[in-house]
Order: sequence, then C-alpha cells, then structure tokens
Amino acid sequence: MTMQYGPSYVREIAPYVAGKPISEVAREFGLDEAHIVKLASNENPLGMPDSAKAAMTAAAAELGRYPDANAFELKAALSAHYGVPADWITLGNGSNDILELAAHAFVEKSQSIIYAQYSFAVYALATQGLGARAIVVPAVQYGHDLDAMLRAIEPDTRLIFIANPNNPTGTFVEGPVLEAFLEKVPKNVVVVLDEAYTEYLSADKRYDSIAWVRRFPNLLVSRTFSKAFGLAGLRVGFAIAQPELTDLMNRLRQPFNVNTIAQAAAIAALNDRPFLEKSATLNATGYQCLTDAFDKLGLEYVPSSGNFVLVRVGNDDGAGARVNLALLKQGVIVRPVGNYGLPQWLRVTVGLPEENEAFIAALEKALATA
Repeated sequence: MTMQYGPSYVREIAPYVAGKPISEVAREFGLDEAHIVKLASNENPLGMPDSAKAAMTAAAAELGRYPDANAFELKAALSAHYGVPADWITLGNGSNDILELAAHAFVEKSQSIIYAQYSFAVYALATQGLGARAIVVPAVQYGHDLDAMLRAIEPDTRLIFIANPNNPTGTFVEGPVLEAFLEKVPKNVVVVLDEAYTEYLSADKRYDSIAWVRRFPNLLVSRTFSKAFGLAGLRVGFAIAQPELTDLMNRLRQPFNVNTIAQAAAIAALNDRPFLEKSATLNATGYQCLTDAFDKLGLEYVPSSGNFVLVRVGNDDGAGARVNLALLKQGVIVRPVGNYGLPQWLRVTVGLPEENEAFIAALEKALATA
C-alpha cells in the first residue's frame, strides 16, 4: 500500500504552470534563442530600467550580509510615494506572496474565499492550499460581477479577491463601482484589491485606491514591481492596508523575503517616472497594433486595460492548443488559457513593435494551418 502524505486538499492542487521560458522552447523545437519572441508572461518588453540596474550594481557590495529584514529604505520610499505610514506596508516576494499571505492571515481552514470566474489562478491555489472553501462567482462579459459577489458572501466568508484590471481577461471595473462595492462589504470580510497592472491604466480610468484604504479598514491593496516597473525577475510586491491587517501579515511573512538587490532596484524603479511613462506609452501603441490586427483577421478579443490581450483563435475547444503549438513552432511564445476554462483563447502580452509584428505574422500562418 502506498503511503499518502499531507492533507487531501494539498494533494489535489494542480501546480501553477508558468509561461514557457525561451530556453525551453529553443530546446524543444530546435530554434535559435535569439529569434524567439516571448509574449506569454506579461513582462515589460523594455526590460529593467537603467536606474534599477545601477542600484543593483551598487547594492552588490553588500551581498555577503543578510538583507534588511524590515526593508526600511524601501518601505520609506513607498511610504513617501503613496502617502501612507510605513506600518501600513507589507512586502512580498512578488505580489503572489502577498496574495498567499493574505489568505493565510485572514482565513481559517474550511472558511470561504470569494473570487470571480476567469480571475488569476493564484486565488484558487491560495484557497485550496489553505483548505478553505472557494466560492467562484460566474463572470459577466469575462469580468467581475460585483453585485453577484456581494450576494455570494456567506457567514463564514473572510476574504474576497478582486483583480483590477483582471488577469487573464484584461477587464476593468470603474472606480465608482468598486467604491460602492466596498461600502457594502461586511467589515469582517477582507477585500484584496489586486492592482498588478494599475500603472497601465489610462488617465480616464484612474481612481485613488489608497484613499479607500484610509476609509475601509478591511481593504488591502496589492501591487507589484514585476509589470510596468520591469523587475519581474527580482520578485518584489507590496500591500497597503491599515495596521490591523498588515500586522497579521507581517507575523507570517518570511524573514528576508525581499533580497538586497531587489530592495535597491525597487527604490530606483519606483522613482523612475520617465521609464514608467515610456512603458505605458509603448503599451498603448502596441495594444492598438495587436487589436487592429485582430480586427483585420476577424478575431474576437476582450478589450483590455492591462499589458496583454485575450483573443479567441477558434470555435472548438482544441483551438487554443493547436494555434499555440503552431506559434511555438515558429518561435513565438504566448499563453494558452485552457486552465482558466478558456480553451478557445490565447493571452498575448504586448511586446516591442518588432515583437508584435512577428507575432501577427506568425498568427496569420498558424490560423491558416492549425
């Protein structure tokens, strides 16, 4: 008889599958890495800002010592930037870490967590890994139905995850709608507002979620340096919430969870407004290029407020996998989303102009042959 270790709810987890790295695709299909285009992981196509590179180089002299466990300088920079006290900030090894910390800090086993259909896979993983009960609210036009999420709250609900913009669909909830939702959520239910892509929002869509944190003691805003700031490989995320929430999260946070180089790079990137503006402009232009191509090809897509687009590449449930494989064979990596219940769709990150054009050319061939 084979011994089974660990609780059943852990054994039943399907591990998170990241986007294929360039090296793996090169090995698998016998391609030259230099000619592979990766548009799978919503990374900033500009890479890391020069300001962060310089800060990393300077910080390298201290790598023989442990990082500052409390990240005093990074918290001070975030505190000044967002106008909140330092003890309102929790740092994570990427925002994934923040999401996991929130689940473990605020929810007991068998209590319930609410999140939307087609929302970030980590919400389900965090819920299942805790042994909590998931309440998955059906999406409306691939986005959050906040009224239905309010109705779904049960006596044992302790946490609600909301991504805005949402990944992988790119949908967006307007600020006034979100604010009205927050006013109705019971105060014993924590709302995690996951804003990983907020820096890509156009001016007309922006709202002040940090002001909401001051009003709603049950609100936690999660953000990341992995997207617009260009630091995906360094893994820096942070949460802003009132001390009653951050105190609990910091009790669970691993010591030294943000390393020395990552702390230094994050401070530099946070204050590099020209890089952030360049990233947003490049994204807006690239998004238009991709959606124009989808329109020309007659492909349905979900209007996106992030740095990616969800596009339907066929009408049968094998379409996403077939077209994805055809793209991989041409050296173009995008993200199939069958694991989200969207097997006819692919998620495509906005890249550099030449990367977008390479993808469009490869997509036209893939659609003709797959």
